[in-house]
Amino acid sequence: MSISEFVMANEPAIRMGFFLGILGVMAVWEIATPRRALTISKTVRWVNNLGIVFLNSFLLRLIFPAAAVGMATFAAGQGWGILNYFDVPFWLAVPVSVVAMDFVIYLQHVMVHAVPALWRLHRMHHADLDFDVTTGARFHPLEIILSMLIKFATIVVLGPPVLAVVIFEVILNATAMFNHGNVRIPREIDRVLRLIVVTPDMHRVHHSVEDDEANSNFGFSLPWWDRLFGTYRDQPRAGHEAMSIGIHKFREPRQVAWLPGMLALPFIGKITGYAINRREWSQPSEE
Repeated sequence: MSISEFVMANEPAIRMGFFLGILGVMAVWEIATPRRALTISKTVRWVNNLGIVFLNSFLLRLIFPAAAVGMATFAAGQGWGILNYFDVPFWLAVPVSVVAMDFVIYLQHVMVHAVPALWRLHRMHHADLDFDVTTGARFHPLEIILSMLIKFATIVVLGPPVLAVVIFEVILNATAMFNHGNVRIPREIDRVLRLIVVTPDMHRVHHSVEDDEANSNFGFSLPWWDRLFGTYRDQPRAGHEAMSIGIHKFREPRQVAWLPGMLALPFIGKITGYAINRREWSQPSEE
């Protein structure tokens, strides 16, 4: 059995194992060294945020049984994609694919902030009044479906190896939980880490109620895109302990912390413009 065949056969177990492992590590870390005090019961948040995870997983398996790995296998069999067309060596195609797909996720993240109709879907993720490991998996089902369709399109155009798709999915899920962690990392270590991976302090800025801060630090795994395209912000103006998390007009816990209210968020209010990456304030100095 080849590596691709083994991965394809065991992909659900591989992803679930990493998900539960990272979730457990981050949960213990958050208890040991929390960065901020929570404003809503951890039990309420975990039950409802993880409820979204189970709902999304069920819907994805129902609508897309083979998921991204299945699409990668199909594309490889058809010879679709740039990497297949140019017959790029496997050892090079894997890292190139992982980096390229991460860049697409960065662009997708910018897009859901820039397009008002898509922001309505994405704001369920931002409406969380606290910021912890479960926030990293809190996405509206419609956004999850859109994200999967974008992955399919990326795979068809790029033609990544099956192994690269699994590695990318595992890394994306792991880093999403890590960089949403309510954990305290020493400033000196964080400064080095954010050169190679998006850290909790870096991504927490993105969850600020302030528009210019929320429209920065779009990276999920690799931090390079924000620095390259000018969307990087080092620290929140108010500091990590004092900054407000969430969205200004959605502050009622019943609306943003409980599953029915969360699912209804995209359909509340009129579609209005959304000022992406507004930079009217100077960059703050490091804490």
